[in-house]
Amino acid sequence: MFADNIGDYLSIDETSLSYDELYTVVTNKSAKGKKGALVAIVKGTKAEDVIAVVSKIKESKRRKVKEITLDMAPNMELIAKRCFPKANLVTDRFHVEKLANEALQDMRITYRWQAIEQENKEMQLAKELKQEYVPLLLENGDTHKQLLVRSRYLLFKTEDKWTPKQRFRAEVLFNYYPQLEKAYKLTMKLKYIYHTTKDKGIAFTRLAQWFSKVEDAGYAQFNTVMNSIAARYETILNFFDNRSTNASAESFNAKIKSFRATLRGVNHIPYFLFRLKNIYA
Repeated sequence: MFADNIGDYLSIDETSLSYDELYTVVTNKSAKGKKGALVAIVKGTKAEDVIAVVSKIKESKRRKVKEITLDMAPNMELIAKRCFPKANLVTDRFHVEKLANEALQDMRITYRWQAIEQENKEMQLAKELKQEYVPLLLENGDTHKQLLVRSRYLLFKTEDKWTPKQRFRAEVLFNYYPQLEKAYKLTMKLKYIYHTTKDKGIAFTRLAQWFSKVEDAGYAQFNTVMNSIAARYETILNFFDNRSTNASAESFNAKIKSFRATLRGVNHIPYFLFRLKNIYA
């Protein structure tokens, strides 16, 4: 713990030093991932344990923190609230968008399993009839199974970033699976709110409208996303105050992973932490 490195704007996240050894890391954004960035690194992610350590920093210093960014994990939110009582909590927008992307991909995978099962039945029927199995090819040359596998990456992108082949594949995909098109549009609409909205009040209204569209669609996966957002509505909307993200924490995690890779793994964690301290604290 390095109390002198505390600043007005912090990030909190978890990282893995070796295998499943998780640590909670608090960093100072103003240091930009360089010396002075590390405020605290605590073994484990259990809220009570991390709070007990970070609370050793003088309360007067902790109360000066204006804002702290974090992911959607409840333990991180509890740590931030208890340790930095005056700070505005900001839920990272990338984690919210990721949740919607995962819901969309879950629907695609469900359709893929159905296509695999249908193909297995057709192959079995052809075998019983002693006929050669010839799969049905769609307009772009894919089978249903191949179409659903190969559409994975285009669903992450906005339409303007599709290649010509991806655009044609998307047309075929949405023709046969219109529910995926609706889910894709819901995902892009959520991203659009983040990318184009600057006013917090407008963001509140647009999120409420997005909720209404999710309810009308009736997709279980997106209902879960909606409920997750609703549970963190205030901290998600805080993003629109300064448009702060947890990118600095993710970048710091990437530095740790890169450092770990250059050492071909971590054999002695205390020494690894000692080196991190010398570089980043």
